[in-house]
Amino acid sequence: MTSKGNREMINHYIEAYNAFDVAGMVRLLHQDVIFRNYANGELNTETKGVEAFKALAEQSTQIFSSRRQTIVDYHDARNQIEVQIDYEGTIAEDLPNGLKTGDQLQMAGKSVFRFTDGLISLIEDYS
Repeated sequence: MTSKGNREMINHYIEAYNAFDVAGMVRLLHQDVIFRNYANGELNTETKGVEAFKALAEQSTQIFSSRRQTIVDYHDARNQIEVQIDYEGTIAEDLPNGLKTGDQLQMAGKSVFRFTDGLISLIEDYS
């Protein structure tokens, strides 16, 4: 797939994410997809396989009453695209980490996407 095609796939993934459309996200993923989330330089979440990713994605839809990722910039490198992202979300329920219902999150970060067989095979989120 071309870099343009991969960018379009990322755009569709982000649109599905923003719409809480887990099925729309999952249909773009390779069966063996790896997802990792890093916060403050530390890995705090990792899934392997589309079913584990789907379970995590469904769980996260309960945490936020609204959420939006906005792509700021792309950087292509071989079979990987790095995307600079602005993120905002509203917490839907009190969380053990001290966040309360209605709290607003805003942050900048990046996501790294890799592709296998025309599907997203790796997503790494950094904030």
